[in-house]
Amino acid sequence: MIRETNRHFSFDWITIIIFMLLVGFGWLNIVSASHVGDTVDYLDFSQPYGKQLIFIVLTVALIVLILAIEAKFYERFSSVIYIIALLSLAGLFIFGKNVNGATSWYGIGGMTIQPSEFAKMATALAVAKYISDLQTDIRTIKDQINVFIIIAIPALLVLLQNDAGSTIVYGSFFFVLYREGLSRIYLIIGLSGIVLSVLSLKFGPIITSVIAGVFIIAQHVLSKKKPIILQPILIALVAVAISFGVKFFYENILQPHQKDRISLWLRLENDPAKLAQMRRDILYNLYESEKAISSGGFKGRGFLEGTRTTGKFVPEQHTDYIFSTVGEEWGFLGSSLVVILFVLLMLRVLFLAEQQKSQFSRVYGYSVASIMFFHFMINIGMVMGLIPTIGIPLPFFSYGGSGLWGFTILLFIFVKLDSNKINEW
Repeated sequence: MIRETNRHFSFDWITIIIFMLLVGFGWLNIVSASHVGDTVDYLDFSQPYGKQLIFIVLTVALIVLILAIEAKFYERFSSVIYIIALLSLAGLFIFGKNVNGATSWYGIGGMTIQPSEFAKMATALAVAKYISDLQTDIRTIKDQINVFIIIAIPALLVLLQNDAGSTIVYGSFFFVLYREGLSRIYLIIGLSGIVLSVLSLKFGPIITSVIAGVFIIAQHVLSKKKPIILQPILIALVAVAISFGVKFFYENILQPHQKDRISLWLRLENDPAKLAQMRRDILYNLYESEKAISSGGFKGRGFLEGTRTTGKFVPEQHTDYIFSTVGEEWGFLGSSLVVILFVLLMLRVLFLAEQQKSQFSRVYGYSVASIMFFHFMINIGMVMGLIPTIGIPLPFFSYGGSGLWGFTILLFIFVKLDSNKINEW
């Protein structure tokens, strides 16, 4: 053990400083997006920015608690934390509060708590614990199925609460499993499934099945190492099943607003009148967001000077569309700075993860980086119109105590695990 006097300096301060910059800059943009009137009372706790300031102060206490707990606690009790997270998700079906069509919150007094924001951390701990207990790569089918189940249970519970955005984030664990020995065939299967799904919705399952069949036959003919004839037949049958299954899921399972968003993204609607109505109802947020970002130019309009932000043209701007405030008031320079800070944070976590002595810490570190990457990529892509509208917050930026605390716990557990690597020789 190193001397106790150096204990407080063993934390990775680069990670902590980037975190502080993101939280601080995020709060300034929440002020811009939610203030009312010409002057701003920064201590007005009735406004979202005032409430977020309380959340930030409580976050400091939360960080102190996380770093004060012995690092081994998180590994030893990871299964307990995971089970508690599952129970909190299941409890929503009985005690949950419905907000915007999703039953994802507990109402406690005058505030709400979203357990799905903490379930990602719990799942990361459970995945890290399971893989580290194997003491080897996850190459056997049994181990792969078990770890998939660990990830799928909370994802399914969140999906049943009509929170598709948070469900998609669980796909980030693929990167973690790939790092720990998952065969690249799963990557090929996943990408193929996405392509088949898009083609099936765009051109129909029959045409998609024909295209897939031609591709599979061509690949079989051109392959130097000929597989047995049964293999391409099975692959073709799976492709057909996916093509028709996706179409059925789209038409019979998805909610109308979910179908409309996908329809707009893939340009599936042919009726001009209905298309115009869908654009007014669904793309209003996106159009206003794009206008706000483009109006910022290179340097931005300045803090509290964004006309579209102060005019409240962009709905939900202090939550899911917070990046549009960055674009308008801080311009290309400010937006680039935010992107750089997020990239630096994720790269720093990945770098530290590779330095870990224990597999548990490494797997958990990769989980942290992957979850943040999915949130970052989807939120900014949504705000800029690159992907369909999905309700998912930008880490450390979007308004909300659950999101801020969930990501803080996720990140600082890894900071603690990394410090333990330094303290134990």
